[in-house]
Amino acid sequence: MDLCINEYGSLVWAIASRYVKNRTCAEDLVQETFTDLWKSANRYDPAIATESTFIGMLARRRAIDFVRRENRRPLFEPLPESDDIPHCLIDSSSAIRCDSHEVKAALQILPEDTRRIFSLHFDQGMSHPEIVEKTGLPLGTVKTRLRRGLIDVRNHLRRLEGAEPSATATK
Repeated sequence: MDLCINEYGSLVWAIASRYVKNRTCAEDLVQETFTDLWKSANRYDPAIATESTFIGMLARRRAIDFVRRENRRPLFEPLPESDDIPHCLIDSSSAIRCDSHEVKAALQILPEDTRRIFSLHFDQGMSHPEIVEKTGLPLGTVKTRLRRGLIDVRNHLRRLEGAEPSATATK
């Protein structure tokens, strides 16, 4: 294997670096190519191509596969340093300012069966399957009631928040 790497390493590197601009990725591709070459050495037929052609074609195919695989990966943005992450999102335009009393009052608008599911999930920390087992309700029903309940409570709290400035402005 060392003889093969010494003989054809520069060829494989040239092909890899042509397809992949990131040096670390190109190094990974070269290693992947030589590993694949080692596994598929029995496919080489000197009557069809020279060693360099065989290795070059294999390296090119691996490079194309590598690029295609990389292009299918989602692009992730790095998270900011922990000092840059805001600790409180209250200033966010989507945040609702309310205290626990308002939340408890908003929960009272929900139907009793939804409040029971809320209690099992949020107060007792039960998972959806555990709630299903305890209540006998279908899983989809539990998830739907939790989601709709959260939406109803959020909308109720937003209405309260929107009503506060006008209520204080008349005082």
